[in-house]
Amino acid sequence: MSANQFGNKGWTPERVEDLSGKTYVITGTTSGTGFEAAKILLSKNAKVVMLNRNARKALETILTLKEEIGKHIDVLAINMDLAEQASVIKAAEEVLSSVPKIDALICNAAIAQVPKQTLTTDGWESQMGTNYFGNWTLQALLFPLIEKSKGRIVTVGSMGYDMGIKTIKFDDLNWDKDYTPNNAYSQSKLAQIMAVYELQDRLKEAGKLDVKAYACHPGSSRTNLINTSGGFVMKIIFNLMKLSPLTQSAVKGAYPQLMCALEPNLDQTLFYGPTGRSNWVGPVGAHKLEPHAKDKTVAKKLWELSEKETGIKWNI
Repeated sequence: MSANQFGNKGWTPERVEDLSGKTYVITGTTSGTGFEAAKILLSKNAKVVMLNRNARKALETILTLKEEIGKHIDVLAINMDLAEQASVIKAAEEVLSSVPKIDALICNAAIAQVPKQTLTTDGWESQMGTNYFGNWTLQALLFPLIEKSKGRIVTVGSMGYDMGIKTIKFDDLNWDKDYTPNNAYSQSKLAQIMAVYELQDRLKEAGKLDVKAYACHPGSSRTNLINTSGGFVMKIIFNLMKLSPLTQSAVKGAYPQLMCALEPNLDQTLFYGPTGRSNWVGPVGAHKLEPHAKDKTVAKKLWELSEKETGIKWNI
């Protein structure tokens, strides 16, 4: 990649002007990068709709945000568990009946490194079911309003897309044969990123250029992701890593998703995140995406499989 288009410091929220009248929908805002992204948007006077699976934590988060920013903030909490399709469908209906427009949907929530193979209520391996199919359905159902709003879809992926088997295991999507936490997680994040570029192609073919779709990742940020869903050893490793210079704050981890939601004239064919060491830390901007993430044959097959598995088609 050439030099960072935002200069040596990379993209920062200082570039963001007043967001009065704008509406952003974010998943996973009770901690980590999602919390920090919501906080920055609210501090710029945007309306934020938070989608979280834990209703109590969501209400506590709103109280915290009101204490930190002010009682005037315009924030709405809707209950949603990405791991359950019924919950995602219900939440999408609530969003559509609550807001007249969506300037950006930021798909930030995820689970990671689930120690043993676990299936969702819909019968999918939990990381694929939550990180991929949950987001697929949410994006598809909110798409008509995003399109009407000339809005954006921002998918928060992970550098994990470049680990594991680096493709989609169509013959054993649930890892019945050789489950490992990392392989299953990597597949779910690769699937998320692939779907972004496939969506771009489909929008282009349909001549629908008003909606933009972006893929980004937070780098190695100090969040609770691994502590929430990872196994014992993984938690120890990750908590030790948090003490090293190979990680950055959750605030900085929120920059890529904010940039993709807010920055005008951003090239959606690129992949965004920290541009420093191993793309774990450093100034935020565009960086290299390995070719397997844009494998057209696999992406098309994944899209068709997703329609079949979820029973939901995008209205493109």
